Amino acid sequence: MNLPFSKNIIRWILIIAAFLLVALILWNTNTFFKNFKQEERNKMEILAAALKKLNAVDLDDLDRDLSLENEIIQSNKNIPMILTTEGNLIKGWANLNLKDKNTSYNDLPDKDRMYLANQLAEMENENNRLAITYDSLSGPTTDYIYYRNSDLLFKLRYYPLALLLILCLFGIIIYLVFKSTKVAEQNKLWAGMAKETAHQIGTPLSSLLGWVEILRMDNTDENTVMEIEKDIERLNTIANRFSKIGSIPKLTRHNIVLETKKSFDYYSSRSSKLIDYHFDTDEDVKIYAMINQQLFSWVIENLVKNAIDAMQGKGTLRIKVFSKDGKYVFVQVSDTGKGIPKNIYRKIFEPGFTTKRRGWGLGLSLTKRIMEDYHDGRIIVEKSEIGVGTTMSVMLKEL
Repeated sequence: MNLPFSKNIIRWILIIAAFLLVALILWNTNTFFKNFKQEERNKMEILAAALKKLNAVDLDDLDRDLSLENEIIQSNKNIPMILTTEGNLIKGWANLNLKDKNTSYNDLPDKDRMYLANQLAEMENENNRLAITYDSLSGPTTDYIYYRNSDLLFKLRYYPLALLLILCLFGIIIYLVFKSTKVAEQNKLWAGMAKETAHQIGTPLSSLLGWVEILRMDNTDENTVMEIEKDIERLNTIANRFSKIGSIPKLTRHNIVLETKKSFDYYSSRSSKLIDYHFDTDEDVKIYAMINQQLFSWVIENLVKNAIDAMQGKGTLRIKVFSKDGKYVFVQVSDTGKGIPKNIYRKIFEPGFTTKRRGWGLGLSLTKRIMEDYHDGRIIVEKSEIGVGTTMSVMLKEL
């Protein structure tokens, strides 16, 4: 069974189901909104009919019962409305934010009359108007009821947006939780692999040290034995580095210029002689920071090795260590290699990403983790130009 394929199918099913659920909720909300809006219009039409009957003059039936009409008019407690004459003169209003509810329009303060005029203009723009035609003492008369959606309907209009926002936030939270869980699992796996690698390397190293002593007893050339010892010590350093991944390393105060020079010298003496190596900082300069010596040297060696690979064995490699504002120390590794496209500046630090044919994509990822997680520092692509070269920067807090 193809598990990755099955997981992709399940993922897409969940995504489609989520979209269908959201679409169903939005459709249902929109339908409810339309029905509710129509219901409010029906209420206003009934109110208009009540006003028409209330205002109509019937000389033959002066004692008619108008209690129902009055009750209908007074029952409107939530729909904002304004009653005007045919000439748009305001006669009355309801459910608007005015303190003097029983005051006639002409007796209102200027600010309240301006408020009513603005409300009327808004209602005209919404085109919610009902005509009331009735017979008055002066003859046929037409008034108009202007109204707008109630506060409840107004809130209901934005309910889908609020729902979408909540769903988006919920989706982001789920994504972040899953991502952090995945990263934690990857970190745990990396730490386990690193410690196992250190253990596997450590076993033959002990035997190699014994064989070195045997070579000495057999009067093997001392220079040869010393070079073998250097390489064994190098392997031991690598094993110690791997053993520190996943645990909290001890940081001590070191001269960054000196520690950088050590790593620089190791690779420059063992790499292509067609490369010009330049250490552009005076060795007498002292710039201190808190580092784990073995892990920091691993960072520098990774950057130097990547620079050498980028130049394909020929070019110029420079390292510069300097202090900035007395707060930070920078180590810059520059090469004249093929350069890095700007669109992958961040991707090169992702686990598994590599531009090399046989690369694993682990070096810069480990380097970034060592700097950010263990040293509270940073590593970035300072600048790069295709066909010209690249400068990588490491930043630490200076003591």
